[in-house]
Amino acid sequence: MYRDTWFEIDLDAIRANVRTIRRISGKKFIAVLKANAYGCGDIRVCRAVVDAGAEMVAVSSLEEALVLRGEGYDGELLILGATKAEDCNKLKDNNITATAYSADWVDAFCAQDCAGLKVHLKVDTGMNRIGFRTVDELRAAKEKLLAAGVSLEGIFTHFACADSSREMTDRQYLKFAEAVQALDYPFRWIHCDNSDASVSFRDPLSNACRVGISLYGISAFRDDLKPALSMYTRIFHVKKVQAGETIGYGATYTATDEEMIATIPIGYADGFVRANQGRKVFAEGALCEVVGRVCMDQTMIRLPVYRPEGTLVEIFGPHIPLEKMAADLQTIPYEIICLISSRVTRIYIENSRKIAEDNPRLSSI
Repeated sequence: MYRDTWFEIDLDAIRANVRTIRRISGKKFIAVLKANAYGCGDIRVCRAVVDAGAEMVAVSSLEEALVLRGEGYDGELLILGATKAEDCNKLKDNNITATAYSADWVDAFCAQDCAGLKVHLKVDTGMNRIGFRTVDELRAAKEKLLAAGVSLEGIFTHFACADSSREMTDRQYLKFAEAVQALDYPFRWIHCDNSDASVSFRDPLSNACRVGISLYGISAFRDDLKPALSMYTRIFHVKKVQAGETIGYGATYTATDEEMIATIPIGYADGFVRANQGRKVFAEGALCEVVGRVCMDQTMIRLPVYRPEGTLVEIFGPHIPLEKMAADLQTIPYEIICLISSRVTRIYIENSRKIAEDNPRLSSI
């Protein structure tokens, strides 16, 4: 690592969270590793969740699925999003399960040689994103796919408000249960519980939970999951400025007294967005305000007392929970970690020590 800005992923904490959620849910475990495992590194997180007992991994696209196959994962692999009929053979050749979400999708795939393709049906119970909306649509899809020789392995839906509205979740579940029962088919995988539902919702129908953000210790309902993620940088320049001097682009901050200003090598090109201006980071026992506009590659912070170059600065972690940062930015933890760019080195922790350091941009150097 040449630049002192990095993203830490605690693989032991991820394993512990998988085991905790499996125990609570009592169901098979599908680990959702979309978007490079939410920016955390798909293959390393994949190995950790499988080691902890996950029976399936889910991603968003064929590209993401093929990356995992290329990195050595050969287990159950589900694509939750769109796939193209022209890629049917690629799906079959790589033992990748596709999601059927519309009559048009079914017709397009059935026009190919889709015999042997593994498929899960997606039911739209109120999210209004993708999925079949009626039992009649589902029945027609089921019959066409089976007639074409498809291996119809699963059926699922997605809760829209599992973290905030039990009434909405109950309503969606009842629609899902009606659909599953109407199809009267021996699905191997029946799943509706996302992260928060996996630890808060009980039903007699589904046999698998589908967990994403809670892999990393984030939950609206549990405080016994282990935080797995943190992000750090280091001060590389310190200066005194006088009252009346301004800081950064647009001169949006003016010192009111003699102030100690430090510069850290992180900016919006790393995913540390400009909305962080005015928030706090943590530097050796002190919360330090981000002053002036966040730049592409650098950010200025006001030190309450002098801190030397090389001082560790926590962006989020033990002192600033990721959930707190998300609340300050009026967003969600998913967005913050998914925005951490590829130029930020990922450091993996096991047994409280660094076991690996990944930066794909340096792989050819």
